[in-house]
Amino acid sequence: MAELAALEDPRTRAVNERHGDDHGVNLGRLRAIAKRLRTQQELAVRLWETDDTAARLLAILVCRPKAFGRDELDAMLREARAPKVHDWLVNHVVKKNPHAEELRVAWLADSDPVVASAGWALTTERVAKRPDGLDLAGLLDVVEAEMKDAPPRLRWAMNHCLARIGIEHAGLRARAVGIGERLEVLKDYPAAAGCTSPFAPVWIAEMVRRQDAAKTA
Repeated sequence: MAELAALEDPRTRAVNERHGDDHGVNLGRLRAIAKRLRTQQELAVRLWETDDTAARLLAILVCRPKAFGRDELDAMLREARAPKVHDWLVNHVVKKNPHAEELRVAWLADSDPVVASAGWALTTERVAKRPDGLDLAGLLDVVEAEMKDAPPRLRWAMNHCLARIGIEHAGLRARAVGIGERLEVLKDYPAAAGCTSPFAPVWIAEMVRRQDAAKTA
């Protein structure tokens, strides 16, 4: 904790706070500490218990993802209110845990929009990699009915799922694009130079173009 405190930088904190993250530790330096420590599950648990954002990010990097129980991960997600901690926990820990599918289903139906956004993130992963058994048309129904008025983090996660369905599943592409065009979610979101817009119709078109180019290369 003393080492993390020594890495605190006011300028880094100012940038992170604009994205809702309350820490000032450069992530490259955080990863360097994790590389030195390697996997240490007991340390990861103790770091998580500090309730410090930088410490929790480090905990995620040094933990053993498969060591957590289902209820532990559920509690951790509900505690992870900082966006970066929430994102890393889902992507670096939950996705590698044997309880991921059970949690995906439970979180997708949760009344807390931040928790539900984790369910949508896990669903997006399945849309891309293991779509068998998913009701993709049903997911589009939910997106069409609820995304526009959803809270920001949930709306972002639903939009990602919408785009991924359109990118990966040609038979549903026209419908996914149509939903995006009608709802106009993230249509005016400022994309950095060289980055693809998160507006679903643009995102879908660009990724499909890249896939087609790769096939003909």
